[in-house]
Amino acid sequence: MEILILRFDAPLMSFGGVMVDQHGPTERFPGLSMLTGLLGNALGLAHVDAEALAALQNRLEYAARWDVSPVPLVDYQTVDLNQEKMRNPGWTTRGRPEHRTGGLAAKFGTHERDRHYWANGVMTIALTLLGEGAPGIGVLAEALRQPARPLFLGRKTCLPATPILLDSLEAPDVLAALRRIPRASRLSGPAPDPGVEACWPAHLGLQGQAHEVVVYDRRDWRNQTVAGRRLQAQGRLILEASS
Repeated sequence: MEILILRFDAPLMSFGGVMVDQHGPTERFPGLSMLTGLLGNALGLAHVDAEALAALQNRLEYAARWDVSPVPLVDYQTVDLNQEKMRNPGWTTRGRPEHRTGGLAAKFGTHERDRHYWANGVMTIALTLLGEGAPGIGVLAEALRQPARPLFLGRKTCLPATPILLDSLEAPDVLAALRRIPRASRLSGPAPDPGVEACWPAHLGLQGQAHEVVVYDRRDWRNQTVAGRRLQAQGRLILEASS
């Protein structure tokens, strides 16, 4: 099967987890919904294109690994909505005014947030589309080369430092493809350890000390809610080549 190789290299990345109070955590690996949103953005899809996004999510399969392990970073954010300029509706890029909805606590007052990120990491992802339908894998590759809109890695502040599409290749599955790609490194010479922290579809089997985990990363795109769980393998993956 034809598989796309993506490279996530950015000062900050965030793979949104379940928000608790003011804390917006990040998962260790990107989820199906996050990657669907990224690819949908490249294709020019919007949230109203719920059927197209759902179809894309259902066909998506991937494996991911950390080539350069990131460090956690928490950004403390505040905004004072009591300011006069914040009380009035603001104009949007859609050409119409918009104001915050909800109760007084949502519209006004000082809002505090703790946003969690991964900093200074490099991730490689092997990704493919299962079954028949549109878009094809070639269309997806072209969209990543020339995206309809700017792409970001989880949040709009997480801009990639390099082009996201690294390569495409033929392989039996996404795990085999991921093991074949040389490891990215910020060091000169080969990486000291051929093993990397990785995740892949559980049905491809466990390797080494990998274990199965339950992830809740499917989205109901019409209602904007979590839409189900799946099994994922996570563990240390030995690569065929390193750089």
